[in-house]
Amino acid sequence: MRGYLTVLGVYGGLCGGTALLAKKLGRTPPEFGLADTVRLSVATHKLSRLLSKDAVTSPLRAPFARYESQAGDAEVMESPRGTGAQHAAGELLTCPFCLAVWIASGLTAGFVFAPRVARTVCTGLTAVAVSDTLQLIYDAAKKGAEKAGT
Repeated sequence: MRGYLTVLGVYGGLCGGTALLAKKLGRTPPEFGLADTVRLSVATHKLSRLLSKDAVTSPLRAPFARYESQAGDAEVMESPRGTGAQHAAGELLTCPFCLAVWIASGLTAGFVFAPRVARTVCTGLTAVAVSDTLQLIYDAAKKGAEKAGT
């Protein structure tokens, strides 16, 4: 439990510190329209998958996770290593659902402090997510056509 409390404490400290900084600087949360909400949602999904499952980002998780196997298109399955805070961080870094909370919080803070930059980052991540989806659709259609032709 101590490891999880440490991770929760770090998250709470970051969120609380960010809120206090925003108040001190006179920053207020922007109005979120549908486009910003969709952009933020898709970007959160993409960045959480990229950081928690992508093979290329596995060196970032290596101190906290151990490789288990391939897990689909450019993704790996890893399990947390160690005990205490190391294990808790490993669970966070290998779970896209868990990591999404942190990422959404960070990106949302970006909208408070640097909205143009946050929109640009979210737009770029959304473009990557759409591109990935199109790649998978293309690949499935190609395999379907090959199967139908044989």
